[in-house]
Amino acid sequence: MRRKEIFIVAMLMFALVFAGCGAKTESDVTIIGGADGPTSVFLASKNDKNSYTQIDQETAKLMMDIEDGHVVVDVRRQDEFDEGHIPGAICIPNESIIDTQPKELPDLDQIILVYCRSGRRSKEASQKLFDMGYTNVFEFGGIIDWTGEVVTGED
Repeated sequence: MRRKEIFIVAMLMFALVFAGCGAKTESDVTIIGGADGPTSVFLASKNDKNSYTQIDQETAKLMMDIEDGHVVVDVRRQDEFDEGHIPGAICIPNESIIDTQPKELPDLDQIILVYCRSGRRSKEASQKLFDMGYTNVFEFGGIIDWTGEVVTGED
């Protein structure tokens, strides 16, 4: 390897070790990935958590592959949802999430994966859900960037 590559690898290793030192026990860390082994594990610290967790779409796909009782929530309007949505998603429009727990989401500890069209409404909805007491809210952006399967009304 060239010097620059060795330096980059060393800095990445240092960052990984340093980041791992912040967790005091296993209960301080949530593992929300790992279907492909250690290289796909995403760690979210439970310490000082005052908001939902933002994840990338690849992590969301990995999480969707795990049978853990999660729910995928599309927070666009019903007409947008009907035009095309992620398979298995349910529609709870952002505008309908106000200050009471949605009946479709009875478990405050359930893993909730949230998306919209571009990512703006999903961030708003995720924060509102978190503020209502939901503990496992993961926002992953918009369907316009989604590279996975999409269900349309014609399917």
